[in-house]
Amino acid sequence: MTEANIIGGLLGGALIGLAAAALLWLNGRIAGVSGILGGIFGPIGGAERSWRVAFVAGLIAGAGIYSLLAGGLTIAFQSGTPTLIFAGLLVGIGTRLGSGCTSGHGVCGLARRSPRSLAATLTFMAFGALTVFLLRHAKFSLF
Repeated sequence: MTEANIIGGLLGGALIGLAAAALLWLNGRIAGVSGILGGIFGPIGGAERSWRVAFVAGLIAGAGIYSLLAGGLTIAFQSGTPTLIFAGLLVGIGTRLGSGCTSGHGVCGLARRSPRSLAATLTFMAFGALTVFLLRHAKFSLF
């Protein structure tokens, strides 16, 4: 890992933490992305939907601004479309089963010392490590 990557990671992490704290302090809401995104499509009022749309738009705009400043983004998928669709469905199912996503549990839940978020984050990390091991060292592949 290069020094620029380390500094970028630290700055990015600090900005995520700051944004999560600001949303909690200013709006009383937890920055769990799946809950925020899912809430856009639920039966909610205009003001409630507005901040959610602004939050998601900010996520997308942040990537766009970075792309402009950095001279473009290089995205290379190592899997085909069927694998990406299957993986996305698994993430969505896991998010619903776990009552939240990694950002909600890992960033916000742990900061609030939630035992449920600790259990969820440990589970995410354990299965992530197992997946990497199986794909890289055991030569296991689904597709």
